[in-house]
Amino acid sequence: MIDENRLSQIARIAGGRDACPHASAKPIRPPAIQPCWVSDHTLLGHGFRRLGFAKRSLLACLLIFLFSFAHSTDKPNILLILSDDHSLPHLGAYGCANCTTFGLTPNLDQFAKEGMRFNRAYTASPQCAPSRTSIFSGRSPIGIRATRFSQPAPADTPFFTDILRASGYWIGIDGRHQHLDGKKNDADHITEALVEQNVRGETFESRFDHFVQGIKTKGETLNEISDIFGSVLDKAPDAKPFFLYFGFSQPHRKWGDDHDGIDPATLQLPPDWPDLPEVRLDYARYLAEVRDLDTGFGQVMSVLEERKLKQNTVVIFMGDNGEALLRGKGTLNQRGINVPLLIRWPNQIKAGVVSEALVSGTDLAPTLLDIASLEPAPGMTGKSFKSVLLGESTQGRSEVFAERGWHWGPITRSDGFDLSRSITTDEFHFIYNALPDRRYTPVDMATKNIAWDAVQTAHHSGSLKPIHERLYFSESRPVFELYEVKEDPFQLHNLAGNADFESIETKLRENLDRWMIREGDYLPLPSHAWSIGRKK
Repeated sequence: MIDENRLSQIARIAGGRDACPHASAKPIRPPAIQPCWVSDHTLLGHGFRRLGFAKRSLLACLLIFLFSFAHSTDKPNILLILSDDHSLPHLGAYGCANCTTFGLTPNLDQFAKEGMRFNRAYTASPQCAPSRTSIFSGRSPIGIRATRFSQPAPADTPFFTDILRASGYWIGIDGRHQHLDGKKNDADHITEALVEQNVRGETFESRFDHFVQGIKTKGETLNEISDIFGSVLDKAPDAKPFFLYFGFSQPHRKWGDDHDGIDPATLQLPPDWPDLPEVRLDYARYLAEVRDLDTGFGQVMSVLEERKLKQNTVVIFMGDNGEALLRGKGTLNQRGINVPLLIRWPNQIKAGVVSEALVSGTDLAPTLLDIASLEPAPGMTGKSFKSVLLGESTQGRSEVFAERGWHWGPITRSDGFDLSRSITTDEFHFIYNALPDRRYTPVDMATKNIAWDAVQTAHHSGSLKPIHERLYFSESRPVFELYEVKEDPFQLHNLAGNADFESIETKLRENLDRWMIREGDYLPLPSHAWSIGRKK
């Protein structure tokens, strides 16, 4: 028997709400969404194009329906788990000495042994909302006009979940708020405007079979993850493969006072942090959140195993952006955008493999579609790295890009409003600061934070080391920054302007120009800023 809701959905994508005779009157996707992977050429070529629009749309929707019905049960389930404000190296699997010493991440470390670990995965933005939107759209935030924190992608932007759903997948969204529909709690008039644009509310949520705007996984809820996750799986029909997004709130601030079993005095600190007792205590509390994340992740993996879903489920674990610690979240430093990425695909990915391939958050969409034997939507700029997963190639991209716009904070400080762009290659990391006169302020730490308060107190008393004075309290920062990734992982020595690296800096600056032009960026181009600064 034909599933009329399913056929209606395909009709909406293949040619409009009324293209298929069984299409329901109620739209299930935003009206502006157009055919994204069914083109005249993908089906029957020029002969297909000579058919009338109505017949062409009807034939398209019927062919896709029959194809997806025949093959949907052969496709793997896909589970995407995102941690929140979690960057390298904060897993034992990534060589985090503190995680290993205190045994903080046994579940994730075991998971890393069962699949592939990526050392060079980068989010498209060092902020939650833009980075998550880029993951679902396969495009940069600036390219879909979503670079401002909490601005959703336009309604006509296809998500990879739209394509999976049309091919027969059941689609679920649960756990921590994923920001796809903007800020969770906003002013009434803003919410109304989002609903009017079909990027929030019933029309938006109908793009998914199961949609929970967001729950916190902290506190007592952490002990309920198994039940919550299991109840979501209960909704997925046995006859369909599922895609499920499940987000964790950890290790996002605010953190509790508890850091039981983690001794702040013995923690190893990176050299770009002032070694102060309050910095150590704040860090210990962060690591306790990482431990909670690992506990919740372990519960999810146990449910998969108990339900005998492990072998046919591709599991992706990734950080959404960098940690809310000094020089992390909200910056385009490596700590702000370089995140853990672990993928397990039983019988396809060799266990315990480590990849140095460059991966962007925008690459997840085409990769997950590729795993499901589906084409990406036109306009997706991400690149599939399925060949890397299967061991057919060791090479990923030659470069990845990231951007920073407004965050939730005062527009007069860098934690609230900053404009910067970056490009990262195998060897180098280049940052363009379009607001160089803005003094650094850490995101989510600016007020009532023991670590930042202590750093400021040390600054005012003159007791900070010169390097920390420069990193945190310079009146202005360079317009351009250039670092060797492997030789200078904490980005202490800016090579921009160094004659020995002039050709490299020029190449990266020009490649960043090209990317900004392709994405329709509104900032002055780096090369223009560079050349104007040299005119007399």
